Amino acid sequence: MPLPYSPRFAYYDGKIQPSSSTSSFTTIDPATSQPLANIHTSTSHAVDAAISSASKAFPAWSSTPAIERARILQKAAAILRSRNDSLAKIETHDTGKPFSETSTVDIVTGADVLEYFANYVGGGGMNGETIQLRPDAWVYSTKNAVGVCAGIGAWNYPIQIALWKSAPCLAAGNTMVYKPSEFTPLHSTLLAEIYAEAGVPPGVFNVVQGGGEVGAYLTQHPSIAKVSFTGQVSTGQKVAASAAGGMKYVTMELGGKSACIILPDADIEQAVDGAMMANFFSTGQVCTNGTRVFIPSTLQSAFEKRLVEKMQYIRAGNVFDPATNFGPLVSKPHWEKVTQYIQHGINVDRAELLYGGASPPPWLASHPDQTYKNGYWVQPTIFTNCTDTMTIVREEIFGPVMAILPYTTVPEAISRANNTSMGLAAGVFTSNLNLAHKVIAQLEAGITWVNSWGESPAEMSVGGWKMSGVGVENGKRGLEAWTRNKSTLVEMGGVVGTVFAKL
Repeated sequence: MPLPYSPRFAYYDGKIQPSSSTSSFTTIDPATSQPLANIHTSTSHAVDAAISSASKAFPAWSSTPAIERARILQKAAAILRSRNDSLAKIETHDTGKPFSETSTVDIVTGADVLEYFANYVGGGGMNGETIQLRPDAWVYSTKNAVGVCAGIGAWNYPIQIALWKSAPCLAAGNTMVYKPSEFTPLHSTLLAEIYAEAGVPPGVFNVVQGGGEVGAYLTQHPSIAKVSFTGQVSTGQKVAASAAGGMKYVTMELGGKSACIILPDADIEQAVDGAMMANFFSTGQVCTNGTRVFIPSTLQSAFEKRLVEKMQYIRAGNVFDPATNFGPLVSKPHWEKVTQYIQHGINVDRAELLYGGASPPPWLASHPDQTYKNGYWVQPTIFTNCTDTMTIVREEIFGPVMAILPYTTVPEAISRANNTSMGLAAGVFTSNLNLAHKVIAQLEAGITWVNSWGESPAEMSVGGWKMSGVGVENGKRGLEAWTRNKSTLVEMGGVVGTVFAKL
């Protein structure tokens, strides 16, 4: 039987390139474990050709006036919005995320970022600064594109992350060679074609396909000036080390084990809603998830009672049903990883299981679509009365697994929240905004929220502390991550050599 989607190849020189590779792999629908498309692994020759294409395009694109680049990227954003539902359908098949999520978040927020950076550079965002040193001397600086950049995507928000990387990259005048995750590659050439349709010249945005070996070859290439990577900490360390050897610019958006702190005066309803959003949205496959939920001992009973009551509103099932808001895990290897963590929590950590568990979701047995029984489904799971030394509390699971940790005092909660090598995100729920600001100021994380969780608008710069990353994405600072500075001092009162004439 033919697969639902056409094969995916490399894309460079402004077109899809037939593959000479004998290696290929199949991307799988996580909801059913059925194959979707064959992906042809890019050879080293294909990666070289994609980088060469980007190198040839760089001089003209970087010298194109910012306002002209802005117009092209604004058109691409408009095309993305006009095709929102068709692209969201593809993302749902590729990631397993419900259509109710992909159609309202993934393409929408990616297009927002593209439009934001287009407008920002078009409005003077690439301008430097001028400083007068003295009456006859001044300094000016310019922001310059860095060159050919490598973008390494992630599987949880494929097209959104591709846009988070390519939007500021292209807006700043750089060119990009992009490698999607091998688990969710279907969006990649579609995005390249949308850019081309909008007027992005050939070679400005290119795509290569494959796993870690293709990414390693790409990031080590001497012609790559910058690497932007999103993924787990251990992989990010390898990518950053490789890039450092070539003195490349890097942006690393890595994993987290974020703390969601419920303060003693918090509204229980709001706190429960926030904790559920911080753990179960997108089936828990979000790097900023607040998987360590710190709750005052005095509120624990009421919080847990309402939390279990509200778990009925997490609805798994047909991923194209508008009522479904909880999908499968992205792949079989990831399903195995998450279920092993849940089993470890039960059998080794001896954590108290409040909800869910490692067994198959009960609804699968009665679901009319029998193919769903082969999908990578897991129950949303809650452990309570956890301790800081448990493996499920210390390590990133990247699945719908919440750990509830009781505490006595706010300083204790802050100290325990910071007791991790990662520092991606954190948040508090409280009725006292003065206290909220004081607590947030002490939390060691680069992305923080008060009485909310997870929203990352285009205007908000986001990036991790400690082992959770280097640099930021989005916002004004996000554009600076794709530029290099040049400072020039202009002397109008005579050359410095006149000083030596007086000696």
